[in-house]
Amino acid sequence: MYRKLFTNATIRYYLLGGGISKLGDVLSAMAFLFLAYEITGSKILTTGMAIAETVPYLLFGLVGGVVADWVKKKRLLILLDVIRVPLVASIVIFYYAGLLGYVHLLIVSFLIQTIGCFFNPTHRAVLPLITDEENRTVVNSMNDTLQRGVTVVSPFISVWLLTSYGAIHFFTVDALTYMISALCFLKVQVKESKYPGKRSIKGAWLSIVSFRKWACENITIRTLFLFTFLIVFLNTWVWEVGLLLALSEMTTKSEEMYSIIQGIFGAVVIGTNLVIPLVFKRMNLAIYMVGSFIWGAGVLYYGLWYELEHFFIGAVFVGIGIPIAGLARVYLLQTIVPNDQLGRGFSTNAVLLYLANTLSLALFGILSSFIPIQTIMIVSGVSMTTVSAGYLVMMNTNLRRRLTVQFFK
Repeated sequence: MYRKLFTNATIRYYLLGGGISKLGDVLSAMAFLFLAYEITGSKILTTGMAIAETVPYLLFGLVGGVVADWVKKKRLLILLDVIRVPLVASIVIFYYAGLLGYVHLLIVSFLIQTIGCFFNPTHRAVLPLITDEENRTVVNSMNDTLQRGVTVVSPFISVWLLTSYGAIHFFTVDALTYMISALCFLKVQVKESKYPGKRSIKGAWLSIVSFRKWACENITIRTLFLFTFLIVFLNTWVWEVGLLLALSEMTTKSEEMYSIIQGIFGAVVIGTNLVIPLVFKRMNLAIYMVGSFIWGAGVLYYGLWYELEHFFIGAVFVGIGIPIAGLARVYLLQTIVPNDQLGRGFSTNAVLLYLANTLSLALFGILSSFIPIQTIMIVSGVSMTTVSAGYLVMMNTNLRRRLTVQFFK
């Protein structure tokens, strides 16, 4: 099944391009945090760097989806990868010139993520154009395996770079990944229809409004967006920042341990992604909630058993839950949202994700100044499991009630 699809050159280069580009994103995300903490030694400023990676999606996320629906997607993907090369290379140049500071890191991080506002919905919107519905779950699984699975490769690269050359050369590798990604997208063959409407600022606004109206009227998409926001809000700080800060209190090699945990997480994600298409040919909202519950259980576990070895075990649960929820969300968007609105669908999803990320980083970052990290982790884990389990119970109760009514009719 997997081999047959991977022999398709278009699908193969599409997946490789996305996976390699994602490797650059993962390495740069870690490098920005590592360098910010090395330069400033401040928890608040390190959290500020993490926030800088989310704010662009709040400002330009919806516009990115509109542009993805308007232009030739393949051409846009190549252009965006090429633009990222000099941006990340500038950090290396400034470093060796003795000019690298926190502000420069902040600006480049902001620009890289702004590009991501256009790249990510465009990349996701290409997949339905090169697959049929029957194979979509499998290709989604392969795509998610490669994109999330780079977290297995990136920790080994990061540990090697940290011990041999320093965090600065994360960005050297980033530049190479973006160049290779652009070459892969050149090989993708996709039939794209020309956008029939007018392209204007007013048209962009009307496109956003029309999709918002459609999404609010579709109960499945509306519910999916709401719970996605809640779950991600509760998870972001404890996983991205809280985990790193907790490790820094336990060991002098916190960056290496953080990278290894991310590697274990990535390995579990790969295994889960490979199994999911064998179990589920089609996915629904209930499956999304089950994934969210397992995800939250992992956060709760390493919050309750707040020791180094238990962070590894908790990462396993998180690595099982996230791909289940993630693939279910992507499948629902690809099958329910009309093809001519897919860019807006994925950009709206991204805006909600990054709004949740930003609020999570800001709120919990402030709370971490006077509330123990362990307490924040426990509260987040309890909330995630309660929200997802509560919806499943409510949905099951409503189903039984409807069946009972039908039985007595």
